[in-house]
Amino acid sequence: MENFELIRSRRRTLALEITKDCRVLVRAPLRLSKAKIDAFVSSHEAWIQTHLEQQRQRAASAPPPLTPEEITALKARARAILPEKAAYWSQKMGVRPTGLKITTARKRYGSCSGKNSLCFSCFLMNCPEEAIDLVVVHELCHIREKNHGPRFYALLEQYLPDYKERKKLLK
Repeated sequence: MENFELIRSRRRTLALEITKDCRVLVRAPLRLSKAKIDAFVSSHEAWIQTHLEQQRQRAASAPPPLTPEEITALKARARAILPEKAAYWSQKMGVRPTGLKITTARKRYGSCSGKNSLCFSCFLMNCPEEAIDLVVVHELCHIREKNHGPRFYALLEQYLPDYKERKKLLK
Protein backbone atom coordinates (compact mmCIF):
# COMPACT_ATOMS: atom_id res chain seq x y z
CA MET A 1 0.00 0.00 0.00
CA GLU A 2 1.25 3.49 -0.96
CA ASN A 3 2.25 5.88 1.83
CA PHE A 4 -0.26 8.67 2.23
CA GLU A 5 -0.84 11.82 4.21
CA LEU A 6 -4.10 11.81 6.16
CA ILE A 7 -6.09 15.01 6.61
CA ARG A 8 -9.11 14.77 8.87
CA SER A 9 -11.84 17.39 8.85
CA ARG A 10 -15.56 17.82 9.37
CA ARG A 11 -16.35 16.26 6.02
CA ARG A 12 -18.62 13.28 5.37
CA THR A 13 -16.77 11.50 2.59
CA LEU A 14 -13.34 10.11 1.80
CA ALA A 15 -11.30 11.67 -0.98
CA LEU A 16 -7.97 10.97 -2.66
CA GLU A 17 -5.67 13.60 -4.13
CA ILE A 18 -2.32 13.40 -5.89
CA THR A 19 -0.42 16.67 -5.45
CA LYS A 20 1.95 18.29 -7.95
CA ASP A 21 4.88 17.15 -5.83
CA CYS A 22 3.60 13.52 -6.04
CA ARG A 23 2.24 13.17 -2.53
CA VAL A 24 -0.87 11.10 -1.87
CA LEU A 25 -3.42 12.95 0.28
CA VAL A 26 -6.40 11.26 1.85
CA ARG A 27 -9.12 13.51 3.21
CA ALA A 28 -11.35 11.80 5.76
CA PRO A 29 -14.10 12.51 8.29
CA LEU A 30 -12.91 13.12 11.86
CA ARG A 31 -14.28 9.91 13.38
CA LEU A 32 -13.72 7.41 10.57
CA SER A 33 -11.58 4.48 11.69
CA LYS A 34 -8.03 4.05 10.41
CA ALA A 35 -8.97 0.53 9.22
CA LYS A 36 -11.71 1.91 6.93
CA ILE A 37 -9.36 4.56 5.60
CA ASP A 38 -6.68 1.94 4.89
CA ALA A 39 -9.26 -0.26 3.14
CA PHE A 40 -10.35 2.71 1.01
CA VAL A 41 -6.75 3.45 0.00
CA SER A 42 -6.10 -0.23 -0.77
CA SER A 43 -9.19 -0.45 -2.96
CA HIS A 44 -7.94 2.55 -4.97
CA GLU A 45 -4.33 1.38 -5.30
CA ALA A 46 -4.50 1.06 -9.10
CA TRP A 47 -5.96 4.57 -9.44
CA ILE A 48 -3.25 5.96 -7.16
CA GLN A 49 -0.45 4.30 -9.15
CA THR A 50 -1.85 5.50 -12.49
CA HIS A 51 -2.21 9.09 -11.32
CA LEU A 52 1.14 9.15 -9.53
CA GLU A 53 2.81 8.06 -12.76
CA GLN A 54 0.96 10.73 -14.74
CA GLN A 55 2.01 13.37 -12.23
CA ARG A 56 5.65 12.20 -12.34
CA GLN A 57 5.61 12.45 -16.15
CA ARG A 58 4.16 15.96 -15.97
CA ALA A 59 6.81 16.99 -13.47
CA ALA A 60 9.58 15.54 -15.64
CA SER A 61 8.37 17.28 -18.80
CA ALA A 62 7.59 20.63 -17.16
CA PRO A 63 9.86 23.48 -18.20
CA PRO A 64 12.23 24.76 -15.53
CA PRO A 65 10.94 27.72 -13.50
CA LEU A 66 11.66 31.13 -14.96
CA THR A 67 14.09 33.55 -13.34
CA PRO A 68 12.86 36.99 -12.23
CA GLU A 69 14.75 38.48 -15.18
CA GLU A 70 12.92 36.20 -17.64
CA ILE A 71 9.57 37.12 -16.11
CA THR A 72 10.45 40.83 -16.34
CA ALA A 73 11.31 40.35 -20.02
CA LEU A 74 8.01 38.54 -20.67
CA LYS A 75 6.11 41.35 -18.94
CA ALA A 76 7.91 43.97 -21.04
CA ARG A 77 7.08 42.05 -24.21
CA ALA A 78 3.44 41.76 -23.11
CA ARG A 79 3.28 45.51 -22.42
CA ALA A 80 4.62 46.18 -25.91
CA ILE A 81 2.29 43.77 -27.75
CA LEU A 82 -0.99 43.35 -25.87
CA PRO A 83 -2.21 47.00 -25.69
CA GLU A 84 -1.82 47.28 -29.49
CA LYS A 85 -3.68 44.02 -30.06
CA ALA A 86 -6.43 45.02 -27.63
CA ALA A 87 -6.80 48.41 -29.34
CA TYR A 88 -6.94 46.83 -32.82
CA TRP A 89 -9.55 44.23 -31.88
CA SER A 90 -11.54 46.67 -29.70
CA GLN A 91 -11.96 48.98 -32.67
CA LYS A 92 -12.85 46.09 -34.99
CA MET A 93 -15.41 44.75 -32.48
CA GLY A 94 -16.81 48.11 -31.40
CA VAL A 95 -16.10 47.60 -27.69
CA ARG A 96 -14.10 49.61 -25.18
CA PRO A 97 -12.21 48.04 -22.28
CA THR A 98 -11.85 50.29 -19.24
CA GLY A 99 -8.29 49.19 -18.52
CA LEU A 100 -5.56 46.67 -19.29
CA LYS A 101 -3.25 44.99 -16.81
CA ILE A 102 -0.38 42.51 -17.21
CA THR A 103 0.10 39.92 -14.44
CA THR A 104 2.14 36.80 -13.72
CA ALA A 105 -0.93 34.55 -13.40
CA ARG A 106 -0.09 30.94 -14.23
CA LYS A 107 -3.54 29.34 -14.29
CA ARG A 108 -5.30 31.61 -16.78
CA TYR A 109 -4.11 33.66 -19.71
CA GLY A 110 -6.73 36.37 -19.50
CA SER A 111 -9.79 37.70 -17.73
CA CYS A 112 -12.35 40.47 -18.05
CA SER A 113 -13.77 42.06 -14.92
CA GLY A 114 -17.40 43.04 -14.44
CA LYS A 115 -16.28 46.62 -15.08
CA ASN A 116 -14.74 45.62 -18.44
CA SER A 117 -11.12 45.85 -17.35
CA LEU A 118 -8.89 43.31 -19.10
CA CYS A 119 -6.13 41.36 -17.42
CA PHE A 120 -3.56 39.25 -19.29
CA SER A 121 -0.81 36.94 -18.06
CA CYS A 122 2.70 37.67 -19.29
CA PHE A 123 3.03 33.91 -19.92
CA LEU A 124 0.66 34.37 -22.85
CA MET A 125 3.75 35.66 -24.69
CA ASN A 126 5.05 32.07 -24.83
CA CYS A 127 2.13 31.16 -27.13
CA PRO A 128 1.88 31.50 -30.91
CA GLU A 129 0.51 34.75 -32.39
CA GLU A 130 -2.83 33.11 -33.34
CA ALA A 131 -3.37 31.97 -29.75
CA ILE A 132 -2.57 35.44 -28.38
CA ASP A 133 -5.19 36.95 -30.70
CA LEU A 134 -7.69 34.33 -29.51
CA VAL A 135 -7.21 35.26 -25.85
CA VAL A 136 -7.49 39.00 -26.60
CA VAL A 137 -10.66 38.56 -28.66
CA HIS A 138 -12.09 36.11 -26.10
CA GLU A 139 -11.71 38.67 -23.30
CA LEU A 140 -13.08 41.48 -25.45
CA CYS A 141 -16.15 39.33 -26.21
CA HIS A 142 -16.80 39.30 -22.45
CA ILE A 143 -17.46 43.03 -22.60
CA ARG A 144 -20.65 42.19 -24.54
CA GLU A 145 -21.35 38.71 -23.13
CA LYS A 146 -20.30 38.12 -19.52
CA ASN A 147 -20.68 34.32 -19.66
CA HIS A 148 -19.69 31.42 -21.90
CA GLY A 149 -23.16 30.81 -23.33
CA PRO A 150 -24.12 30.20 -26.96
CA ARG A 151 -24.27 33.95 -27.72
CA PHE A 152 -20.72 34.36 -26.42
CA TYR A 153 -19.37 31.64 -28.72
CA ALA A 154 -21.40 32.98 -31.67
CA LEU A 155 -19.77 36.38 -31.08
CA LEU A 156 -16.31 34.82 -30.78
CA GLU A 157 -16.87 32.83 -33.97
CA GLN A 158 -17.99 35.99 -35.77
CA TYR A 159 -14.51 37.50 -35.28
CA LEU A 160 -12.42 34.31 -35.22
CA PRO A 161 -14.15 31.55 -37.22
CA ASP A 162 -11.17 29.26 -36.52
CA TYR A 163 -11.20 29.82 -32.74
CA LYS A 164 -11.43 26.07 -32.02
CA GLU A 165 -8.17 25.40 -33.87
CA ARG A 166 -6.52 28.39 -32.20
CA LYS A 167 -7.61 27.11 -28.79
CA LYS A 168 -5.58 23.93 -29.37
CA LEU A 169 -2.45 26.11 -29.62
CA LEU A 170 -2.87 27.21 -25.99
CA LYS A 171 -2.32 23.70 -24.60
